[in-house]
Amino acid sequence: MPRYQLSRLEQASKVHRQFRESHEGHRPHAGLEPTRASTGVVWTTERAYEHGFLDEPEAWANLGQGAPEVDDDIAGCFPRPEQIDISNQGREYGPTAGIKPLREAVARLYNEHHRQGKESQYTWENVCIVPGGRAGLIRIAAVLGTCYLGFFIPDYTAYNEMLSLFKNIAAIPIPLGEHDKFHMSVDKIAEEIARGMSVFLTSNPRNPTGQMVANPELARIQDLCRDRATLIMDEFYSGYNYTTDCDGSVVSAAANVHDVDADDVLILDGLTKRFRLPGWRVAWVLGPKEFIQAIGSCGSYLDGGCNVPFQEAAVAMLDPPRVRNEMQALQRHFKMKRDYVIGRLEAMGFKLRYKPTSTFYIWLDLSSLPEGIADGLNFFQACLEEKTIVVPGIFFDLNPSKRRDLFDSPCHHFVRVSYGPRMDVLEKGMDAIERVVTRHREGEGRKSGQAVDGEP
Repeated sequence: MPRYQLSRLEQASKVHRQFRESHEGHRPHAGLEPTRASTGVVWTTERAYEHGFLDEPEAWANLGQGAPEVDDDIAGCFPRPEQIDISNQGREYGPTAGIKPLREAVARLYNEHHRQGKESQYTWENVCIVPGGRAGLIRIAAVLGTCYLGFFIPDYTAYNEMLSLFKNIAAIPIPLGEHDKFHMSVDKIAEEIARGMSVFLTSNPRNPTGQMVANPELARIQDLCRDRATLIMDEFYSGYNYTTDCDGSVVSAAANVHDVDADDVLILDGLTKRFRLPGWRVAWVLGPKEFIQAIGSCGSYLDGGCNVPFQEAAVAMLDPPRVRNEMQALQRHFKMKRDYVIGRLEAMGFKLRYKPTSTFYIWLDLSSLPEGIADGLNFFQACLEEKTIVVPGIFFDLNPSKRRDLFDSPCHHFVRVSYGPRMDVLEKGMDAIERVVTRHREGEGRKSGQAVDGEP
């Protein structure tokens, strides 16, 4: 494949040079590999610091970080805890697989919402509590045997660093295309199994495209993988489901598992996204007991386990009726924000080929914009000058084995825009993006006018 040809504007772009330099692996300190220290979102935040974000964050619109608003003003949602009690047990080291009451609460939630009437039910032994989703992914990677692991691109940026840490994993990218809305299909899975893939890792709902694989297609994928491949399903955005009229329904692979101890399906979720508590770092892995025992044990040398007082406080939040009510309120609120942002972008002239059916992200195509902002890095740089942060699409084109030059990426002309923040932040961010687009279109128009005036 020919290398991506940098345009004249890109060759003169400071942000493109910064990206190149940060990904060359130069080592100013012996033994340090600086490229392992930063994900794409962190890199964008570091560039924002250079423009004053750290000194005055309230003046900015951060539409880059993948976090939902944490305030208590969403109609119908329960108030976030403002203080927690610390028991004597909470002062001790906790079990690295998590405290039993919380493991029981997670199992009960999935049985109530996804497994009613099924003979095989999750128990506390099918649940491991972990200090955040990244920790859960790293624990899973640590217990996998030597394997070909397929991951779909574009996808969550932190997978890149995680997959590059473990030499037992041969990470194989599976590109998804615009023509099918970046959709993970049964046929695509079948092709990869035929090629020898034994593990699949994917976010569902998908970050950054905002799409979701639901039943019956999700069930067909699981049927195909049963006894052939392990499915690692990152379901952190499962609460943000806009396909069922905001009735609180959550799509999960747990509904299609035949035998909770035999089906090799590992599900990750937690309080971070759908319970809007990213600072708590309380998450879980759900799966067969043998997998969970290994994942629980390896926490002793990887992360030491999850904060015990926060685990104790989380138990009451997972009451199934309470969760259903919470998801209804969450879906109504975030669908409203989705529609606002889409409306503003379309009014600016952006062409959105499809709406997000889940998450709080828009995978925004820049290809119709003027040349100076038609790629993710230059658009990102222009937004920084207006005190707004987005994430260049190139960071979601995972490349853990460094097999490709990322400037060949089909994600080069995209950015991810988050509508996770509060409405006032979204309004500020949309105003800033509108200024960027208007300024560059006017500049392009002046250039075009000058050429016409100069004609004989």
